[in-house]
Amino acid sequence: MEEEQKVKLYGMWASTYVKRVEVALRAKGIAYEHIEEDLSNKSQALLQYNPVHNKVPVLVHNGKPITESSIILEYIDEPWKQAPRVLPDDPYLKELKFASGLVLSNNRLQLFEGVSQVITRGGEAQEKAIESRAPGNLVGEVFSPYKAQEEVADVQILDPEKNPLILSRVTAWNQLTTVQELLPPRDKIVGPLQFVRKTALGSSG
Repeated sequence: MEEEQKVKLYGMWASTYVKRVEVALRAKGIAYEHIEEDLSNKSQALLQYNPVHNKVPVLVHNGKPITESSIILEYIDEPWKQAPRVLPDDPYLKELKFASGLVLSNNRLQLFEGVSQVITRGGEAQEKAIESRAPGNLVGEVFSPYKAQEEVADVQILDPEKNPLILSRVTAWNQLTTVQELLPPRDKIVGPLQFVRKTALGSSG
C-alpha cells in the first residue's frame, strides 16, 4: 500500500515537457521519485503506463498513471491543495491557461524543428533558420538549451535588442533555485549537438 502511494515520474533529462512537471512538483513541495527513461529502449513500466503513445512524462500516483504534461499539471492541484496553485481556481482562467499550454505544445514542435535547422546548417541557410524561429515560442522554453545551441552553432539565437522581454523572462526563470536544480548539464548537451552539427555539415560538404 505504501508503495502505491508513492509519487513516481517517468521522464527523460532533456524533455522540457518533463521539466515543467518537475518544477510544479517541487514548487508545491511534493516528494517524488524520478525514473529516467532511455527512449531508445523504453522500460516495460513506461509501455504499461502509457500503452498508446509510449511517451514521457508519466506521473504515477496511488498506482494510477497520468499522461501528457498539460493533464498532469491540471491533476497536481487536485490531491495537493497547498499553495502555490499550478492552475487558477477560476474555471475560465484555467481554460485559458490550458488552451495556452496546448498552443505552446504545438509551438515546441516548431521550436525543436528550428533548433535542428540552426544546428545542422551554415551560412545563409542558418541565418534564415534563425529568422524563421518565432521568438514568442521561447517564452515557455526556459529549459530550451539555447546557450549551448549558440555556442555550438556560433550564432545568437536570443538577440537582446530584438527580443529583450523574452530574454529577460528566460534569464529571470533560470535564476530560480528550483529551475537551476533541473537545468541539464552543459556538457551533456554540447557534446551531442557538436556531433550532430559536424555530421550534418560534413555530409553536405
